[in-house]
Amino acid sequence: MPSSVSIITAILFVVGLIILLVMLVSAKIKIIKNLQKAIEDLKRSLDEMDEQAKLIVRTDVELNKAQEELDKKITGLYALQRLTRTISTTLQENLIFKMIEPGNLEDLGFELACGFLWNEKEKKFALYLNIGYSEDEIKIVRSSVEADKNLYLDLIRNAKTFSSISNPENDALIKKINDIFDVVYFIICPILPEEGSKGFLFVGTRHTDTSLTEGDQELITILANQISQALENARLFEKIWRSQQELEKKVEERTRALSQVLDEVKAVSKRKTDFISAVSHELRTPLTSIKGYAAILTAEKLGALPPAAKERLEKINVHSDELVHMVNDLLDIARIEAGKTIMKTEEQDIKNIIDHVADIISIQCKNKNIELVTDIQAKIPPLFVDRGQIERVFINLLGNAVKFTPKNGKITIRVKLKENQVQVDIADTGVGIPAEALSQLFQEFYRVDNLINQQVKGTGLGLSLVKHIVEAHNGKIWLESALNKGSTFSFTLPLK
Repeated sequence: MPSSVSIITAILFVVGLIILLVMLVSAKIKIIKNLQKAIEDLKRSLDEMDEQAKLIVRTDVELNKAQEELDKKITGLYALQRLTRTISTTLQENLIFKMIEPGNLEDLGFELACGFLWNEKEKKFALYLNIGYSEDEIKIVRSSVEADKNLYLDLIRNAKTFSSISNPENDALIKKINDIFDVVYFIICPILPEEGSKGFLFVGTRHTDTSLTEGDQELITILANQISQALENARLFEKIWRSQQELEKKVEERTRALSQVLDEVKAVSKRKTDFISAVSHELRTPLTSIKGYAAILTAEKLGALPPAAKERLEKINVHSDELVHMVNDLLDIARIEAGKTIMKTEEQDIKNIIDHVADIISIQCKNKNIELVTDIQAKIPPLFVDRGQIERVFINLLGNAVKFTPKNGKITIRVKLKENQVQVDIADTGVGIPAEALSQLFQEFYRVDNLINQQVKGTGLGLSLVKHIVEAHNGKIWLESALNKGSTFSFTLPLK
C-alpha cells in the first residue's frame, strides 16, 4: 500500500497541475478577450475607414460636378461677355438680335432660341430671332405664340423670368411650353426697354443630360437685360438722329431767313449811311452860309448893330459851330461805316500821343481841380495807328471823364500789354452810369438821362464815333461802371 506521503505528494501534484491549468486557462481567456477587443477596434476602424472612403468618393463626385458646373459658368460668362460687347456696338434696332450667333448660344448651354417683340399697331408678336428651328418648326412656334399671346403679355407686364426650374407649381404650363418649343428645358425672359416695343427671349435645349441651374437662368436674364438696353440705346439714337435732322433743317431754314434779314438790314444800314452822308453834305452849304453871314454881321461890316442884335448873332454863330461839329461827326461815322475812310496808319508812340492829349485836356482838369494821372507800362512797342483818329478817341473819352467827374476828382490813364494787344483804360471817379444804360451807350444819339446831361448840351455821337474808330483799327472797346463810383472805358489796339 502506498504510503501517506506518496498520496499527499500525488494530491499536491494534482492540485498544482490544476492550479497551473487554471492559470493557463485564465491567461488564454485574457488573451482571447484582448484579441476580441482588438478585433472590435479593428472592425470599428475599418468601418470608419469605409465611411471616410465613401465620403471621399462622394466629395470627389461633388467636386467633379462643381468643377463641371464652374467650367460651364465660366464658359457661359465668357460667352455672355462677348455677346454683350457685340450687342452694345450697334445702334440699329434691326441688327441687335442678329448679333446673337449659334456658337455663343451653345457656350451658354442652349442650342435653340427665338426672340419676339410686341407690335402695338398690329397687336401681335413679331419674330426677330430664330436659332436652331427649321421653317416648319418656327411656324408652329409663331402660331402658338400668337394663340397664347396673353400669356406672354402677362409675362412682360409682370417682368418675371419663367423657366423649367423656377416654376415647379406650373407643371402643366411647363409641359405645354416644352411640347410647343420641342425642348426638355427652357428659360423665357422678358425684354423691357424703357421706350418702344417690349418682348421676350426664349432659350431651350433638347439634351436630356443637360441640367438647368439658377446660374443658367441668371445668365439668360442678364442677356435679356442687355438686349433691352441695346434696344433702348438704338431707339434713343434714332430719336436723337431724327431730332438732329429736324433741327438742322430748322437751322438751315432759320439761317436762310436770317441771311435775308441780314441782307435787308445791310441794305437799310447802307441807305441810312448814304442818307446821313447826303444830308450832312447838304447841310454843310447852308450852315457855311449862315455862319459866314453871321460873322459879317457880327463884325459890323454892314453897319453898327444894337447890342441885343449882336448878342443874338453871336448865339447864331455858336449854334452854327455846334451844328458844323455834329455834321462832321455824322460824316465821319458814315464814312467809316461805308468803308470810305482809310486809316492812315503810321508807327506811333502811345506815350507821346497820351502826353499830347493830356496837355490839351489839362486846362479843363485845372478848372475843376481834377487830378490827371498816367500809368504807362514800360517798353510798350510802337503802334501802327492813325494818330489823328486815335487822338480823337482820347479827347472824346477824356472830355466825357472831365464832364462827369465832380471837382477834386481823379482821372487815370493806364496802358499795358495784353497778349498781342495794347489795352488802354481811362478810369474816373465820376457819377457813374446806370446798368440799364451800359448796352446802349455806344449807340448814335444816345445820351444817359442824368442831371449833368440835362444841363450840358451834346449830340450823343461822340462815343459812337469812338467805337467806329477803334473797330476800324481792329480793336475793341467796352466799359465798366457803377453809380456814384465812377466809370472805366477800356479799348484795345493790336500790335503790328
